[in-house]
Amino acid sequence: ARDDVHRLVIGTPGAFDPNTGRLRYASHLPGWHTPALLDELAAALPMPVEYENDVNLVAVAEQRLGAARGHEDFVLLWNEGGLGAALVLGGRLHRGWTGGAGEVGFLPVPGTPLVRQVTKANSGGYQELAGSQAVPQLARELGMTDIPSGPYAEVAAALVERAATEDTVLGRLLLETYATRLATGLASLVSVLDPELVVLSGASLTAGGDTLRALVQAELEELAASRPRLVVGDVREHPVLRGALESALAATRDEVFDTSR
Repeated sequence: ARDDVHRLVIGTPGAFDPNTGRLRYASHLPGWHTPALLDELAAALPMPVEYENDVNLVAVAEQRLGAARGHEDFVLLWNEGGLGAALVLGGRLHRGWTGGAGEVGFLPVPGTPLVRQVTKANSGGYQELAGSQAVPQLARELGMTDIPSGPYAEVAAALVERAATEDTVLGRLLLETYATRLATGLASLVSVLDPELVVLSGASLTAGGDTLRALVQAELEELAASRPRLVVGDVREHPVLRGALESALAATRDEVFDTSR
């Protein structure tokens, strides 16, 4: 029954700006940008409601259940429907002043033209260089002809998995080029944050397994002074949902065992 639900966590692309209550960095979600949205949801739902960036929730899942257990400082790079990152510093999520910390898809990087007003165009930068949609395009440029059809995130994962498991010249070249593109953006992140660990997550990254991870690690060591260890994420099934559940459970436990009241 609805009364049995004690807490709700909503995971969304972009982030709700804590200063204004408006959703930012997600212009592709029509109807979610009214400043009254959070108040309307709170009025309609008879339980405490929390809102969190979807990639941040993946980081929560990896920290509680997966590859980042026991680590206080790490970066999670997510590549599936979109390219983003989560930053965990001192054991806590770092969200930034407007909630936009980790929106690395907009990061200007070598290899793509500068795009003005990127939050309105929702294109360019690191997303264009290494996002899931770049993988099928790269495969075509390399001369691959047997490219599957479907949503680009699924196509990218299929191409990366095939390249990692089949020993072909074109497949190896695809992985090496993709690894260089991924490391290009990661180099900026690790140079600023100097994390202990980088977790690669999302189907377009986990599909490459340890083969892609090793290539990105080698490229990153060439491009950045700090050298964090790279690992592939362990939480593969519904990681955003798993992170939301862990977040809700942690908050509920704190309420139940709070001795200050």
